[in-house]
Amino acid sequence: MCGITGFWEVSNRPEGELNQTARGMANAIAHRGPDDSGAWADPQAGIALGHRRLSIIDLSPAGHQPMISNSGQFVIAFNGEIYNHLELRDELDNTLYLNALHDSTPAKLKWRGHSDTETLLAGFERWGIAATLAKTVGMFAIVLWDVQQRTLYLARDRFGEKPLYYGWTGSGARNTFVFGSELKSLRAFPGFSNPVCRRALAQYMRFMYVPAPRSIYQSIYKLEPGCLLSIKGAAPMVAPSEPLRPPAVYESLELRRWWSLADVVQVGENNQITDELDAVDELEQRLYEAVKLQSLADVPLGAFLSGGVDSSAIVALMQQQATRPVKTFTVGFEESGFDEAPHARSVAKHLGTFHTELFITAAEAQEVIPQLPSMYDEPFADSSQIPTHLVCRAAREHVTVALSGDAGDELFGGYNRYFWGPRIWSKLAWLPYPVRQALGVAISAVPLNGWDALGLPVNTLLPSGQGIMNVGDKAHKLAARLRDVRDLDDLYKSLVSEWQDPAQVVRGNDGCTVSEPSSLLEDALPLSGVINSQHRMMYRDSLTYLPDDILCKVDRAAMACSLETRVPFLDHRVAELAWRFPLGLKIRDGMGKWPLRQVLYRHVPRELIDRPKAGFGIPIGQWLRGPLRPWAENLLDQNRLSAEGYFYPIPIRKKWAEHLSGQRDHTASLWAVLMFQAWLQKS
Repeated sequence: MCGITGFWEVSNRPEGELNQTARGMANAIAHRGPDDSGAWADPQAGIALGHRRLSIIDLSPAGHQPMISNSGQFVIAFNGEIYNHLELRDELDNTLYLNALHDSTPAKLKWRGHSDTETLLAGFERWGIAATLAKTVGMFAIVLWDVQQRTLYLARDRFGEKPLYYGWTGSGARNTFVFGSELKSLRAFPGFSNPVCRRALAQYMRFMYVPAPRSIYQSIYKLEPGCLLSIKGAAPMVAPSEPLRPPAVYESLELRRWWSLADVVQVGENNQITDELDAVDELEQRLYEAVKLQSLADVPLGAFLSGGVDSSAIVALMQQQATRPVKTFTVGFEESGFDEAPHARSVAKHLGTFHTELFITAAEAQEVIPQLPSMYDEPFADSSQIPTHLVCRAAREHVTVALSGDAGDELFGGYNRYFWGPRIWSKLAWLPYPVRQALGVAISAVPLNGWDALGLPVNTLLPSGQGIMNVGDKAHKLAARLRDVRDLDDLYKSLVSEWQDPAQVVRGNDGCTVSEPSSLLEDALPLSGVINSQHRMMYRDSLTYLPDDILCKVDRAAMACSLETRVPFLDHRVAELAWRFPLGLKIRDGMGKWPLRQVLYRHVPRELIDRPKAGFGIPIGQWLRGPLRPWAENLLDQNRLSAEGYFYPIPIRKKWAEHLSGQRDHTASLWAVLMFQAWLQKS
């Protein structure tokens, strides 16, 4: 795992000066690669690459980057792991051997070391860029310079495990094309002064993260998962007014997909597995192979273990093939309602892992909050970022690589909204839309304390087991759904949105409306006519929430302490198999991940696993009313909000007052504002 960065400009600067700038940009992300650093520049082209290395495979100098290919055609800066690179080496050697039988081609490549970076370069020379990427099993962000063709390539892995930003900074004829693993490397480019993108801010307030392809800065974008960007001839000097959507061509720049989840979904729909035993057997085999591949490392390796279905399945398969106890890690919290440690402890004991628990006090968790703006580089408001960083920090004391159970929910139907959404809609859909609107207005007209005093069980429209605490809060949230939702797809958008109408709170958002999607990605197949509503939720989550929230959260939390994380569920062959499972095989009796549970029950007793799904959370809402209140009051000060000019203060102050009163729980909405304010203060 590493950090990559660089720039391309029209200039006559000498090589040493270009290298110095690239090193400065790379040093800004030194936490991503504390073991080595490097820079490379071509002064004639005006391009420079920088690299920081976290040594995982081939710890020798033979893995140093930026790396030049054997022929000298390519220069690469690479972040990630290609798990099947040894197989690719064998294929390359076999191809050369067969060619040598017919001509004077060398019978075998001269490998300098055993790094996957060198394997990639050889593949690019032999098979081409897109063809080589298609052969990989791995996670990556790649910057590749073709010296002969004067072409720059940026590539990102299938699901977006590794980040890659790109864009333009400067003005007029001095515009420079910049790129890097994190925004802080771009900000380290001399003269970077890009303003906040108001449309990105509006999307952030809705979804709690900035969805790709935008970033929080104007003219700086995220390369979307599964995409390949190429620029030929000269550095593109003018930024597009809006993010490009693949496939697209802009001046000398071309953006296309080298892998498409939409294609996987469509193929899966046409090739369903209906036999339950076959499905479970094949899933276990695919996961076993993925875990085996991702357990290869030249440094100490372990796994996160929460005691839930996903992480327990990964650890069980790791332990099955390990020759010694797997190192597992859990954080526990003093607030019992947020403590997963007992569940993880029980699973670890059964599997026989070498288990480490780190118990965190509220004060220790709160100490992480000031670090979040620099850790995430742009506003990011999934508060589980705090315990995620803490468990990564604990693991890093013992290992350099950790496997996680992320992506099980998106692939196998684990999120509560996949069950709750259809249930809520089934109770509402029979009402004509105008009647639902009128009912929503009527419910909103009753004050919060009026509903609380009545104590009516309005939660009959909501998931069971929620109780009737804060009835007014639940009634008003239901009213918003009734007013705005026309169909189940609308309900999904509402469920994944926090500030339902960002235009009411973000100043000058330049036309970002309620209807703007969570990503500028267009659905590449007619989803409404091909897959059912719950599968559409999983598909959209896989395109947006998974890369832009879950994977971003883990990458930044882990790399801040130089820990590499790996996600076996995102071996694309596991994902392809998951999309061959019909919905009824994934969700049964109001519970998701049925086939994954069956795999896990072969290794861990059911009674250690079956319990209500819980998020990886901490009591932020309580802290905002208590020890964090002075910090929050300062950031939410009405005069400050007005002077900064990004938000309309009144709706924010209203939610703050309601939250402090205890009548409503506005934790998520307020955390979004606070994380932007904290980021703005640090930027």
